[in-house]
Amino acid sequence: MAEAHQAVAFSFAITHEGFDINYDQEVLNLVWNSGFRSWKKRVARARNGVRNGVYPAHIQSLWLITAIALGLHFAGLRTPFNIVNRILVNLPANTINWQVTACFLASLVIWLSICFTMRYTLKLLLMYKGWMYESRAPGSKTSLRTKLWAGAVKVFSSWNKPGLYSFQGSLPRLTLPSVTATTQRYLRSVRPLLDDEKYKRMEGLAHEFETTIGKKLQWYLILKSWWSTNYVSDWWEEYVYLRGRSPLMINSNFYGTDAIFMDLSHNQAARAANVVYLLLGFRRLIERQELQPIMVQGIVPLCSWQYERTFNTVRVPGMETDRIVHYRDSNHIVVLHKGCYYKVLIYYKGRQLRPCEIQVQMEEILNSKATPLPGEEHLAALTAWNRSKWAEVRNTYFTRGVNRVSLHTVESAAFVVSLDDIPFEFDLNRPELLDNFGKTLLHGNGYNRWFDKSFTVCVGTNGRVGFNAEHTWADAPVMGHTWEYIFGDEIDGYDENGNTRGTPEFQPPSPTRLSWKLEPCLTQIEEATLDANKLINDIDLRILVHNQYGKGFMKKCRLSPDAFIQMALQLAYYRDAGRFSLTYEASMTRLFREGRTETVRPCTIESAAWVKAMEDKTKTNDERVALIKAACDRHQLGYQDAMCGHGIDRHLFCLYVVSKYLEVDSPFLNEVLSEPWRLSTSQTPHGQTPKMDLKKHPQCISSGGGFGPVADDGYGVSYIIAGEDLIFFHISAKNSCDTTNVHRFADNICKALADIRSMFEEHMKKNPPKSKAVSSNGNQASASK
Repeated sequence: MAEAHQAVAFSFAITHEGFDINYDQEVLNLVWNSGFRSWKKRVARARNGVRNGVYPAHIQSLWLITAIALGLHFAGLRTPFNIVNRILVNLPANTINWQVTACFLASLVIWLSICFTMRYTLKLLLMYKGWMYESRAPGSKTSLRTKLWAGAVKVFSSWNKPGLYSFQGSLPRLTLPSVTATTQRYLRSVRPLLDDEKYKRMEGLAHEFETTIGKKLQWYLILKSWWSTNYVSDWWEEYVYLRGRSPLMINSNFYGTDAIFMDLSHNQAARAANVVYLLLGFRRLIERQELQPIMVQGIVPLCSWQYERTFNTVRVPGMETDRIVHYRDSNHIVVLHKGCYYKVLIYYKGRQLRPCEIQVQMEEILNSKATPLPGEEHLAALTAWNRSKWAEVRNTYFTRGVNRVSLHTVESAAFVVSLDDIPFEFDLNRPELLDNFGKTLLHGNGYNRWFDKSFTVCVGTNGRVGFNAEHTWADAPVMGHTWEYIFGDEIDGYDENGNTRGTPEFQPPSPTRLSWKLEPCLTQIEEATLDANKLINDIDLRILVHNQYGKGFMKKCRLSPDAFIQMALQLAYYRDAGRFSLTYEASMTRLFREGRTETVRPCTIESAAWVKAMEDKTKTNDERVALIKAACDRHQLGYQDAMCGHGIDRHLFCLYVVSKYLEVDSPFLNEVLSEPWRLSTSQTPHGQTPKMDLKKHPQCISSGGGFGPVADDGYGVSYIIAGEDLIFFHISAKNSCDTTNVHRFADNICKALADIRSMFEEHMKKNPPKSKAVSSNGNQASASK
């Protein structure tokens, strides 16, 4: 009862002596400040909505046009189309006030016409994708068409400083390829995987699909592409993510690591405080739309739609399908430490807490002697459980009383912080430490990550950090951008003792323990914990640090670094498995509105020919070099097609969804969608923000992140090209599979990279690069970049 009384901020009672009013001034102040902050955000959203709606025009240009209209009208001159007088005849009178009103209305019409003309002109410009296919090799020339296009885009984009969502209305819709084009690309992609008999059979299925049901399914997709913003993204989110019933842990969530070469602070509370503070600053930039959109080559904007759900977001389990819930505002985070949950307020006395004040809160949690309530320590294992089982438990035991309040506190938090009780270690001479670091971030102990939240920040006892992120709300580059922002600003955030800088202005609000009554569901919690342990015991992870060479040598070979690495992975997998396999590489389609990803298929006819040549001792070195160059060119073309909306798999996926809605069976689509991705790969991008200056702070680079294998008998490989001479590979596989082994595959990757290097070094000795030419002014100009 005492806790209940403390929770009441205002009470009103009638007694025989009159009215009795009691209230808590501090709580009412918190309520007032929270409401005031919410209204400020509403006003800011409305203002940003107008600004984005008229971009690339500027809202202040309205006043300029109004002034010109007023000047022309009162000078006795006609405005364009005599629009002022046409409006004036429909107004009640011809007085000065109504003349001014007519001028303003005329200006508004002209201004809106200009705004929409500029907006749709920019949209037409952004539809052009020819620049993507032009060679960027040294010495190659950009076409006049692309130069004129780039100049026009720059003019329109620089007219007004863009906000985060300013380009959304100008981005084109995702291109819908023809059925014939997609099936032809598909058949070419599977040719190296099928013998002649199986390939001929697949050709027959594809032809039958094209000439029969494919046409009907395509018409439905055409209608959807006209009606919806993006014909793929909503179905992709629903059917690939939200309807999946497998546990999120390992199967869906991904992780990201610290900048392992930096040693900013060994103080766990200080590091947690600075990371929390910087994340809240990033949230503020998103909410105010002050974060600059990412521009490809400084010209072409990427879709920023995914940023909206970075914070205050949770995936709520359902019996058949989950749902993403995004809260407009949140004034707290939730901290998990030694099995206890704490609500930590991040706003106090009308402002956001500073790092030194947040550190006080973190230290209070770390120094707490509290012990978990019954079932509390393993509670988060429910979020690592089968989604339908978790939904049933949630609906039964978490829809009323204290459990409902506490669960809502967790789910509505800006994000979750886990203060782990183990260190996150790294040593180049002890690779198993980095492997354990990755495993800790990928799954923890199964119950110290809230896997439903958009992301959980993990902080080790030695001050190193990482994150575990849910995949539905956004793709890895968005979380990577968020993480880069932290590293870019965190470098100078600590004093000589490892504490945050500054002195608290006041005692920040103490963290509040969340209360639970979990006795009725202890059996389910323990069952979820056992299932989580089974998943953890079945996964193996190896983080390979390849520091023999990096993109510097790859550029000397005049090959795309991504294509170079994909060829190495093809060779490594062939040596590991003795065959080729369907390979997945994630590409982005954010050149289009609400675009997410598309699949690039690195296992091509050309790559297979090169791999076989590497294993054929009769092939000469020059033949192998020619084959890998052809394979890399084909890979680049596939990547470009995927980015420009001419991929294979998302189109076939949507056709399959339509066939299921129409209850039409397609042998071709059934076979295509059932093929396992035994080698699933992804490159982790970096350098998405100018705040991360790697020339000034080369140790600031993260070692990237990773994910679990997609197929039970396959590998999950994530890599980040971290510098001129450094690449990180995150390799995962299941222990229960006899044919996969992460350590063996890592060795095969190293050997493949070494063999490619030897191949090119031998080639360069026989065919040395052109010597430096002397330019007309006497200076030496390098023949290559």
